[in-house]
Amino acid sequence: MTALVPFEQQQTLARSFVQSGLFGVKNEAQALALMALCEAEGMHPARAVQEFHIVQGRPAMKADAMLARFQRAGGKVEWHDYTDTKVTGTFSHQQGGSVRIEWTLEQAKRIGLAGKDNWKHYPRAMLRARCISEGVRTVFPGIAQGMYTVEEAQDMTHSAPRHMGTAEVLQPEVVIPQDLLEAARDAADQGVAQYSAWWQSITKPQRQTLASEHDALKERAAQADATRTVDAANSGHVQEAA
Repeated sequence: MTALVPFEQQQTLARSFVQSGLFGVKNEAQALALMALCEAEGMHPARAVQEFHIVQGRPAMKADAMLARFQRAGGKVEWHDYTDTKVTGTFSHQQGGSVRIEWTLEQAKRIGLAGKDNWKHYPRAMLRARCISEGVRTVFPGIAQGMYTVEEAQDMTHSAPRHMGTAEVLQPEVVIPQDLLEAARDAADQGVAQYSAWWQSITKPQRQTLASEHDALKERAAQADATRTVDAANSGHVQEAA
């Protein structure tokens, strides 16, 4: 087991990796995450950039590193075809048996990979990487542990974020207790001054509950005052006439 490297030293290494512009590491957080993967496996954190790469924001294991781990664990590979159009190899391990894997350029074309730059310029290396990944996963999957090779990760389509439309925010319906609403209406029927005094006397939660009715209640109070004014005027005219 490799001795733990102090976090301060890991931070220094991470900054160096990022500043170098190599290894696909975009920031210190990505570098430290790769170092943590290595340290969890008992390796020096600096091995992170030898065995892993960041592709489209996810860690990926280099095909050579995957094959080297497989062989260190007792795995064997025998290559049969190794050209720009076909790579074939037999992968074997005492725990997983033996399997012959073949990858051809025709396969890559059928699944839409061959048109990409790496496949155009380095077809043999890309076929080899696919062959290694499939062979190792088949006979000894513990090596890969759910991780893709760099070449596989590069082939994955990176979907741009899609606009899903504008979401309508629905406010929960407020149910006003009947007794509170009746008390508010009674206060409003007594006029603006009485309603204002009553409004100030209730609690803040009660005012929030009545908020949707507040304007209507103020209008009701104003109408009550106007009605009393008209009634008083009419009463005065009647008295004068008498």
